[in-house]
Amino acid sequence: MVQAEECWNRSLAPLMDEVRAQVQGGPVYLSFDIDGLDPAYAPGTGTPEIGGLTTVQALEIIRGCRGLPLVGCDLVEVAPVYDPSGMTALVGANLLYEMLCVLPGVQYRTG
Repeated sequence: MVQAEECWNRSLAPLMDEVRAQVQGGPVYLSFDIDGLDPAYAPGTGTPEIGGLTTVQALEIIRGCRGLPLVGCDLVEVAPVYDPSGMTALVGANLLYEMLCVLPGVQYRTG
């Protein structure tokens, strides 16, 4: 378990290297809770909490799952009714796209 405060003002890529080493052997299910993001990036959730992750950190977490034996993924707690701007839905859709991109068998282009 990693407390949110330990993630402030730093890249989460090293943390994901550690996670990858710990879960490499078994099936992995990725579940991302949108209220883990700071409400500045995703206000449309039932339980917004200040001091959450940035969208860049969310991308580092998801992209850090590339190569793991993922069996599925989901994104929860998006509540569009609490975000008339639509920003949370946009962030959520992009995070889901990124999750699809790290599923096994997906081809990556470099360059």
